[in-house]
Amino acid sequence: MAAAVFLPSLLSKSTSLLHYRRLPLLRLSSVTFSSSPSKSLTAVKSPSKTAAAFKSDQSITPAAYFQALAESDGKSKSKKFSKKISSRTTKEAAIKPAQSKYSKAARRFYNEHIKKKPDKQEEETVQRLNKALAAAGVASRRNSDELIFQGKVTVNGTVCTTPHTRVDISKDSIYVNGNRIAKRLPRKFYFALNKPKGYICSCGEESKSVVSLFDEFFKGWSKKHQGVPQPRLFTVGRLDVATTGLIIVTNDGDFAQRLSHPSSELSKEYIATIDGLIHKRHLIAVSEGTIIEGIKCVPDSVELMPAQPDQSKPRIKIVVHQGKNHEVRELVKNAGLNLYSLKRVRIGRFRLPADLGIGKFVELKDSDMKLLDGKSQKSP
Repeated sequence: MAAAVFLPSLLSKSTSLLHYRRLPLLRLSSVTFSSSPSKSLTAVKSPSKTAAAFKSDQSITPAAYFQALAESDGKSKSKKFSKKISSRTTKEAAIKPAQSKYSKAARRFYNEHIKKKPDKQEEETVQRLNKALAAAGVASRRNSDELIFQGKVTVNGTVCTTPHTRVDISKDSIYVNGNRIAKRLPRKFYFALNKPKGYICSCGEESKSVVSLFDEFFKGWSKKHQGVPQPRLFTVGRLDVATTGLIIVTNDGDFAQRLSHPSSELSKEYIATIDGLIHKRHLIAVSEGTIIEGIKCVPDSVELMPAQPDQSKPRIKIVVHQGKNHEVRELVKNAGLNLYSLKRVRIGRFRLPADLGIGKFVELKDSDMKLLDGKSQKSP
């Protein structure tokens, strides 16, 4: 009877404890209540006891049992949540790439000044197969790739179809179309050429090729340098057939790549002779630039040159560094001017020698090579 009297009031005071998902069924017949309701409701509620302990202890009131059950359920949820967080952080740490303890500037300084570089002689002899064929004068590097892919190259008696195979030309036996490659390579040559009008910048066998101007220089090469193949020359960059002036000719592919790459930002100075009058608006239009191949090209400087007695036509000095195809011609055309002739007079800080005649060349010295440094400023 006492259970029937006090049970409604007990449930009304502990309704907040009944909101959990599912509670175990209580057998009220096995629970004894005190005759005083205040004592039954003010029973000792020890949070340290678990639900299992309360099950075994039949002297505890249902209200205290419900509270202990809720506390034990909350602790288990918090443990599961903490485990999920810890596993998530470990996964994120595994995915995140490890950062180097050295900065990019420190690593660059180490590679340039401290890291041991290969011996120069070893670097010249041990190289990729396609590069070795180009250095030996067989063909250009691109054409050497085609020869290798076609199976026309053997290394130590085995057909090699991989252009990037490392070979030592002084030790390995290399054959191309049945002809053996010489064990020795020619030295590196660097020339400054005053290109004539009508010659193309090609290393082919065309009669009007820039390389054909060096035929006299290499005449009798095989007698003077026995066992060494004649160097295969090519131009650094290009000048169109109608443009004259300074162009570099070499057999050093790495040097040519470094000089002609856009990242070098080498300035190039041109003298444009104009057919007609030049006004201020023309100079402003040239200096504002134009769109070439979808890229805005703006010259570094534009200057009207003073008139000279031997020059009847006005001239403009234009300095560019982007190196787009026909860049100066497009700048002049966009300004509404008629170009009569175009001549390049400077690359980097190296200027075309005044006494170098048209179609003539001169071998560059070490001091000249420094002026062609890719890190030189845009204007001397």
